[in-house]
Formats: sequence, C-alpha cells, structure tokens
Amino acid sequence: MQNTERAQRELESLLDFFVASGLDCFLEEEAVDSFALSEAAPARFAASPPVSTAPASPTNNSPSTARAPTVLQRPHDGPLKDFSKPLQAPAETAAPSAMSDAVVPDRAAIDMAREAARTAGSLDDLKACLEAFSGCNLKLTAKSLVFADGRPGSRVMLIGEAPGRDEDASGVPFIGRSGQLLNKMLAAIGLERGDVYIANVVPWRPPGDRTPTPQETEICKPFIARQIELVAPDFLVFLGAASAKSLLGVQDGIRRMRGRWMTYEAGGRQIPCLATYHPAYLLRSPLEKRLSWRDFLSLKTKLGE
Repeated sequence: MQNTERAQRELESLLDFFVASGLDCFLEEEAVDSFALSEAAPARFAASPPVSTAPASPTNNSPSTARAPTVLQRPHDGPLKDFSKPLQAPAETAAPSAMSDAVVPDRAAIDMAREAARTAGSLDDLKACLEAFSGCNLKLTAKSLVFADGRPGSRVMLIGEAPGRDEDASGVPFIGRSGQLLNKMLAAIGLERGDVYIANVVPWRPPGDRTPTPQETEICKPFIARQIELVAPDFLVFLGAASAKSLLGVQDGIRRMRGRWMTYEAGGRQIPCLATYHPAYLLRSPLEKRLSWRDFLSLKTKLGE
C-alpha cells in the first residue's frame, strides 16, 4: 500500500513538473513537422471535394422530410471562397500608381541625361531640361525641382548633395536650419547669400531624406556638371563629402579632404575647389564648426588674392 501511494505521489509530482514546463497536452511518440503540414494544407484543401449546400433529394430509404446536412452560412456571405489561392484585387478596381512611370536607372538613363545636359545653352535651358527629364525616379516622389539659388556668374559656387524637406517644399536649396547656418558662415567672411550661387548634385529630394543611390547620383551628375560650366565660378565649395566625391571622383572622407585646395575641370578651366563640412553635420556636431571656420577663412583669403 505504501509503495502504491509513493508511486502515485511521484506521478503527481511528474505531472506538476510537466504542467509547469508548459507541457499541458499529450505528445506523439514521433516528432511532428508542423512546417511540412502547413505547406501541405493548401494542397489538401484544394483537392478536397466541394461542399454542397443544396438539400439532398429524398430517397426510398429515407423519409421525405429528411434533409442532408448543410453548411451554416449567412445569406449575405455569398458563395464559398477557395482560400488556398492568394487573394488578388480585381484588375478593374486597381488604382493607377504614380510609380508606373518609373524607369530602370541603367546606362541608357545616364546617356539620356548627358545628352539633355549637353544641349542646354543657358541656366534657364538647363532648368527646363531638368523639368522635362524623365530618367530619374526621384522626380516622381519629390514635390518640386530644387534647381539653384543666388546670383549666376558669382565668383563662388557652393554645392551640396541633395535637398531636404524644407527645400523640397520651397524649391530653394539650403533654406532650412542648415541654410540659416550657411548664411551665418557666409556673413562671417563678408559674403551674403546673394553674393554666391548655391546648388545640389541631386536636384530632387530622396524619399525620407535618405542618401541618394549611386545610380541616382550618376544620372543627375551631368546636369550639375553643366551647371558649373554655365555659372563659371572662380571657386567651388563642396558642402559635405558626398558632393566632393561625386564630382572629383575621390574616395577620401571629409576629414581628409577638408581644408586643402583641389582642382575641378569644367569647360577647359581648372577651378580651385575646397571641401568642408555640411551645415547639417555642423548642427549635429557643433564642435566641428571651428574647422569649417578655418575653411571659410581660407576661401576669404583666396577671394582677396
């Protein structure tokens, strides 16, 4: 009797252990592959015969009032659907997408951009070419073309990477917080915004202010290159590493590039150029403003020579 009670207590303890461990149901002796069962379920469902909801006709062996079992279904539910097939929206109700005009950013798009930029004889022509250009998908998501700001023919041309939200809304580059800081940096060396010419390598805002892809940059590069030729500045200032890398073809980071003068060839001219920190970066890292101050002092020296 004692052995029986002991065995019962041990069994109860074992069951309590299983419940505490999360095992609250009987298990098979062999492991069940639930993933394989899930994959095979649609095929089994499709192969099963359809369930008829019509009442069975009476037979001689059954009373006339007997009816076949039916599937309970509300009248407005409509016919049974085959859920083994993926749901698809009706073609006639599909709304047209704005991305239906998207193009593949390949070599053909780059060649098209080069040809369009080459035919521009003035800045107004170049702006019109960009407005009519359909080879860059960023145009489909941007609100406006951010072409340039400032005075054409200025001695100094500043180039950033791409416009942001404020610039996209206004159509003017460097108009937000980073633009306000840039205005103060120019004023510190005796320049006003109207004394310089400001543009971006990419004239359309990327969605969510993400970094432009290399393909997007390559497509837009012929336009900024032609823009530099038409403005014909005495000095170029690259705001951030992205614009300097795109136009100079270098791979150095901004810490290695900034502070030293380089050259950019445009229209047979060797234009002195300088790379410095982007104003948006200076807003996040204010301690680096001292280095940008040195760069702008170097620009002021060049302008006075």
